[in-house]
Order: sequence, then structure tokens, then C-alpha cells
Amino acid sequence: MKDMSFALTDDQKALKTAVYDLCKQYTGEYWRELDAKREYPDAFINDLTKAGYLAVLIPQEYGGAGLGIMEAALILEEINRSGGNGGACHAQMYIMGTVLRHGSEPQKRQYLPKLATGELRLQAFGVTEPNAGSDTTKLQTTAIKKGDRYVVNGQKMFISRVLQSDLMLLLARTTPVDQVKKKTDGLSVFLIDIREAKGKGLDVRPLRMMMNHSTNALFFDNLEIPASSLIGQEGKGFSYILDGMNAERILVASDSLGDARWFIEKAVAYSSQRVIFGKPIGANQGVQFPIAKAYMAIEAADLMRTKAAKLFDADISCGPEANMAKYLASEAAIEAGNACIDCHGGYGFAEEYDIERKFRESRLYRAAPINNNLIMAYVGEHVLGMPRSY
Repeated sequence: MKDMSFALTDDQKALKTAVYDLCKQYTGEYWRELDAKREYPDAFINDLTKAGYLAVLIPQEYGGAGLGIMEAALILEEINRSGGNGGACHAQMYIMGTVLRHGSEPQKRQYLPKLATGELRLQAFGVTEPNAGSDTTKLQTTAIKKGDRYVVNGQKMFISRVLQSDLMLLLARTTPVDQVKKKTDGLSVFLIDIREAKGKGLDVRPLRMMMNHSTNALFFDNLEIPASSLIGQEGKGFSYILDGMNAERILVASDSLGDARWFIEKAVAYSSQRVIFGKPIGANQGVQFPIAKAYMAIEAADLMRTKAAKLFDADISCGPEANMAKYLASEAAIEAGNACIDCHGGYGFAEEYDIERKFRESRLYRAAPINNNLIMAYVGEHVLGMPRSY
């Protein structure tokens, strides 16, 4: 690449400011009330949609902004830096990429413009299963073709925002694993209309989780979907899902960076104002050093995230960078969260300070959408050439 500048353009700086200003209208009290009730931030998401921020990656010909993954990353970072929760909307940014890259032209024209305006919402991604977990090739949900329909049976676990979405991207097995040459073959991707499926073979059961993430268990019982729901070629779904993983890693890293920056800003402000034994507690190295150390980890993670985004937008392979960005940013967020809690003492655990809520939200990204142990295994095997560990 000729351009690997890490300085943001004027347009990117303006984008960050605009997103932050919009998000700050939604105060900590707004997010606390939603968290207590485990409710979805509809008003917030509607405002983001009206501003065009959730359509940032959709090409202009389909009504979007046609910008890059770097701009999408900055949007999510600012949402979380403002004290909000980008997890409520980040999936639409990377899920719709599967439709954009592998969908037919009629599918693109049918769905992308409506996603751009907010007429349709695509926030649900049906991959994980109770007996498969990270081993996607072992998933057991099936989609069997019968005439002009597919019949879906099986179960999905930890699928977020199903009840807040109109559409869901589903990965299911269309050819039994014992009938394919490679275990990654025989998996297919479908775009399902949730509105038509609920009560007709799709049962959605909400799960009460540690954080407000609108998470569910899904049960498919002879759900019939049109054959036109298939995205791309039958049996090629695993490669389609992998194709979007780098974008997902970069965007989740950006969620974590926003959380981490929120923690640091909160800790710096409080430690500069809180006076104990005649001086601000931030003057004590026991308080100051963990905050400074966490900040350095954030800046290092930011560099890797930006490198991954630059490579992605230049259409250059960025698997190692995207994975490492997700790992470094999620770990930096935990470190910053711990420093912020320690700095605040008892107040760090009080709901009204929002730190405990943000800590719960940031902790998710160490384990999802991929566990950090698997990222280390990826780096060991595919980057360093070490023996496969699993």
C-alpha cells in the first residue's frame, strides 16, 4: 500500500464529532433504564438510521453512503465512547455485507435500499448452536429443499436482536456432513423474513443475560422458507460467512476501543477531582499508573485496528490484523475498565456512575463473537506456522 497514514482525514474527524454529538443526547440515565428493563434502544437506533450512520457501508446506488470500513469503525467507536452501546446496531453493518457481496442483483435491490432507509432492520445473525459453539462445521440445523421451498429444522443459541429485526441471516446445513468432501462444504446462507416465520415454525425465546444484548434461543420446527431466500450458491455458505469475519473483527474492535476510551476519560476526570489526604488521587502513582498503562494499550490496539481497516478498504488480505485488533482492543477495554473501577472505589460499582454497566458490556467482547483464545490459536497456526492446537 502506498498510503498507510494513520492520521484521520477532515471528513473522518467531522464524522466522529457528528456521531458523538448525536449520541451524547442519550444520557446515562437513558441507557440505565433500558439496561434495568432489558429493553432495546429503539429511539437511539432510529436516530442513527435517520442520520445515515447504519447505512455507511451500503453503496450509494442502493441508498447508502458508500464509505469504507474505517468510517463504520469510527461510528461504532464514538457510540461507545459517548457511553452508549454499539452492540445494539453493529451487526447490521457486517451482516448486510454478505448480501452485498454474495446476493443476487434482485436481492440487493429488494433489501439494501430498505435497510439504508430503516424500512427494514437486519440485526440478527443465526450461526451459533448449543452443540457446536465455535466449531461452525458441526452445526446441526438443516435446510432441506422441497420443490420451491426449504424446510428448516434445528436450534440456535445466543442469537441477538431477533425480536428487534425484520430479517435474519441464517447458516444451515443443506447437505449432510457425511456426504461432502470437506466438512466446510454443504452449509448454506439464507435471508429469512422473521415477520413471516414467527409462529409458523420459528419459536424465539429470550434469554436473560449479564448485559442488555437482546439475546435469544431459537427453535426451528419445519419452518418453510422460499427458495429465493438462499444467498449465493447452495453449499458455499461457510466461505460466505468467513468472508465477512474480517469486517466483524474490525468493527467489534472498534466497539471495544470506544468502551476503553470511555473508561479512561471517566477515570482521568474523577481522579483529577477526587481529593483525599489533601491532594487529588490522580497524583498517586497507584492510581495514575494503571490508567496510563491502560491508555497505552488502547493506543496500540487503535493502531492495529486502523491498519486492519486500511488494508480491508484497500481490498488487501487482513486476517491477522483484523483478528489481532479484536484481541488487543477487547483486552485493552478490560484493562481500562478495571483501572476505572479501582480509581472510583465503591462508586465504581454504583449503577448511577454507569461504570458497572459499561464493564459488563465490554466484557462480552473478550468471548464474542470469537473467543480470544481462538485468536491466539489462529495467530499461532496461521501467522507463526506452529502446529495446529485444536
